Amino acid sequence: MHVRLAPPVENHHAFDATLPERHNGRMNGPDQIFDRALLDRRRRRALGAGGPAADFLLRRAVDDLVDRLATVKRRFPVAADLGSPLPLLADRLDQSGQVGTVIRLDRLPEALADRSHLVVAGDEEMLPFGPESLDLAVSALAAHLVNDLPGALVQIRRALRPDGLFLAVLPGGETLFELREAFAAAEAELTGGAAPRIAPFGEVRVLGALLQRAGFALPVVDQDRLTVRYPDMFALMRDLRAMGATNILHQRVRRPLGRAVVLRAAEIYGERFADPDGRVRATFDLISLSGWAPHESQQQPLRPGSAKARLADALGVSEQPAGEKAGR
Repeated sequence: MHVRLAPPVENHHAFDATLPERHNGRMNGPDQIFDRALLDRRRRRALGAGGPAADFLLRRAVDDLVDRLATVKRRFPVAADLGSPLPLLADRLDQSGQVGTVIRLDRLPEALADRSHLVVAGDEEMLPFGPESLDLAVSALAAHLVNDLPGALVQIRRALRPDGLFLAVLPGGETLFELREAFAAAEAELTGGAAPRIAPFGEVRVLGALLQRAGFALPVVDQDRLTVRYPDMFALMRDLRAMGATNILHQRVRRPLGRAVVLRAAEIYGERFADPDGRVRATFDLISLSGWAPHESQQQPLRPGSAKARLADALGVSEQPAGEKAGR
C-alpha cells in the first residue's frame, strides 16, 4: 500500500496538510460563500458539548453511501474519507470488507482523536494526496460547505487512480426550506428586510454537471428526501446546533438576531408547516454523487451516427422526420 501525500509525513498515524495562504482570515481563490474559520469554531463547540450528538442525518447519509458501495463488486486497497464530521463512515468502511486502509481527513485535529484509522489534518479545499494515490474517495455531509466545489472535485479526481471511485452524500435541493421561509417572512414583517440565514444548496442537475466538468466518467447523481418531525422550530434549531450546522455564511448579518424575530419565525413555522398533531416538519434532501476516474476499460459512448439498427425498428413504430409533430 502506497499513498503519496503532498506535505512531509510526521509519523505513520497522523499527517499535517499545508493549508492555502490566507489573508485577513480568508482563503485566496474564488469568492468565499462560507466562513470556514467560523465552521471550525462551531464544530469544536459541537464536539466539546459532551451531550448526545444529533447524528441521525449523518447516519442516514452513511447508510446510503455504504449501500451504494456494496453494489460495486470489487475491493479498494486505499480509501480516503474527506471531511465527514465523525468517524462513522470510516468505521463502516472498515466493517464492509471492501476496503483495505481507510484514511480520515479533517481540518480539526480534535475531530481526529479517534486513531483507529490513519488520519490527515488537512482541508477538503486543498487535498494533500498526490496524483493517483487513492482507489476510493468518500465524503458524507461535508462537500456542501466547500467554497470551491468544482476545484475540490477536480482535486479528488486527480487523487484517484485510474478506475478509482468517488462517492459522496450531501444535503441539497430544498433542504430546510421551511426554516428559510419562516425566518424570511418574520424578518420581512418585523424589520422590513431579510438577511441570509440558510446556506445555499446545490441542485441535482448542477451537481451532475460539476462531476462531468471535473472529468469524472460515468457520473450518477440522485436525490432522496427525508422529512423529520419536531415538537417545534426550537427543537430543530437545537439539532442543527448539535451538528455544528448553524449559519456560517460570509454575508451573514453579524448583529444578534432579535428575540421578537425568532419568536415570530417559530409562530410562522408552526402555522405553515405543522401536521394535524401539532408537530412541525423539516425537509432534508440528501443528494448522492458517484463518479469514476477515467480508465480505458470503462464503457464508452458510441460515436454519433455509428448505430447499426434503428430505434423505430426496435420499437415497431414508424420513424418520423425531425421537426414533424407527433401523430401526423
